[in-house]
Amino acid sequence: MSMTFGLIVGNRGFFPDHLARSGREQTIAALTAAGHQVVCPTPEQTKHGAVENRAHAKICADLFRQNRGRIDGVIVTLPNFGEEKAIADAIRLADLNVPVLIHAFPDTTDRMLIADRRDSFCGKMSICNNLKQYRIPYSLTTLHTEGLDSDEFKKDIEWFAGVCRVTNGLRKLRIGAIGARPAAFNTVRYSEKLLEGAGITIEPLDLSEVFGRIGKLSTADAGVQAKIAAIRAYVPTGGVPDAALAKMAKLGVVIEDWMRENDLQVSAVQCWTSMEEYFGVVPCTVMSMMSNSLMSSACEVDVPGVVAMHALRLASETPSALLDWNNNYGSDPDKAVCFHCSNLPKRFFEDVKMDYQEIIAGTVGKLNTFGTCVGRVKASPMSFARFSTDDASGRIRGYAGCGRFTNDPLETFGGAGVVEIPHLQQLLRYICENGFEHHVAASLSLTAGAVYEAAKNYLGWEMYWHQ
Repeated sequence: MSMTFGLIVGNRGFFPDHLARSGREQTIAALTAAGHQVVCPTPEQTKHGAVENRAHAKICADLFRQNRGRIDGVIVTLPNFGEEKAIADAIRLADLNVPVLIHAFPDTTDRMLIADRRDSFCGKMSICNNLKQYRIPYSLTTLHTEGLDSDEFKKDIEWFAGVCRVTNGLRKLRIGAIGARPAAFNTVRYSEKLLEGAGITIEPLDLSEVFGRIGKLSTADAGVQAKIAAIRAYVPTGGVPDAALAKMAKLGVVIEDWMRENDLQVSAVQCWTSMEEYFGVVPCTVMSMMSNSLMSSACEVDVPGVVAMHALRLASETPSALLDWNNNYGSDPDKAVCFHCSNLPKRFFEDVKMDYQEIIAGTVGKLNTFGTCVGRVKASPMSFARFSTDDASGRIRGYAGCGRFTNDPLETFGGAGVVEIPHLQQLLRYICENGFEHHVAASLSLTAGAVYEAAKNYLGWEMYWHQ
């Protein structure tokens, strides 16, 4: 995904300003080469297109405001020491409320005389000090100074793009909550008001309305037939009754039409056990298809769970899943089994097929539980995240970290994988001591750092980073 960054080039009059001129050109070239667009004052608007006084700050801020709908984040680059106050003023006056990254050019030991010395190393501390005074949150590069052609800078821009996607995406997220939470699952209680305060809106839909809309659809309808074909193309359906596939297709058509009508990006769906008892299928495949197409869908109406899924999907630009922290794996303290029945996106599996849901079949009958996606999660690096609304403190809180899915042997049902996370016992203790849910969002990527940064630094949520 191409991002648009507002670029502020720092300059200070008694430092060599040829560095500001070349630094601006080089930074724009580096960002453009990474596939991004740049909004920056031109040399005709300010001296060298940089910001070094109040007048420049106002010009830069006005340019940024004109592009408010385009700019995803702001990058401050310091080719020399930079004018700390003017840079902070430009960000304050623009009032974009987007993430800010502070970058400083490195000096070289053979160019340390007055004509070429940058002192960006020092200037970076000054701009950070001013932004703290202005109460403007900001992010830092991995190294204090970084060359534009370094691997660190390239990775930091990729990371910062993820931070921007997560921050901006969660601030305007609209979630479809389909059905009531299962009565036995107090763990998925949440506060709509805390989420609304963070810019996240919940739109509810009762299952009676879903079933009512399904009742008005004919299996012969073009949309239903297209959805049946899409399901068959998505996952092997051998042994699944045609009647069950038709029900799944109708469910998918109704949910997707309702989400489109209400401008919803993600969903959380009731399953246990109303869907099976009164409709006759599990919604897993329909949800799996939505998640696989980047419309994350969480089961058991776990709304905070789907927020975490969406955060990882925004950071990685790949599908995410909701899993249970479910079992120990033998005696290895750093491994566990992550499992769901399952609605995992197809991208997660080594191989997958549609089957019936073995856990609930004993209660409602096998014929009422077709639609689950069964398979083994493939070996891959992984990120995990969880958010929760804490009514007692009036805050949203969460945790994030990285690990990997392994190819350790595992014979079970549903969708499952063995996960290895360093110091897992410490993480599990943190989850239990702080009363977090047993659900966790996962992504086949190493992008949890962007989720953590966005949630903690820009959304103001209480976050734990698992090293």
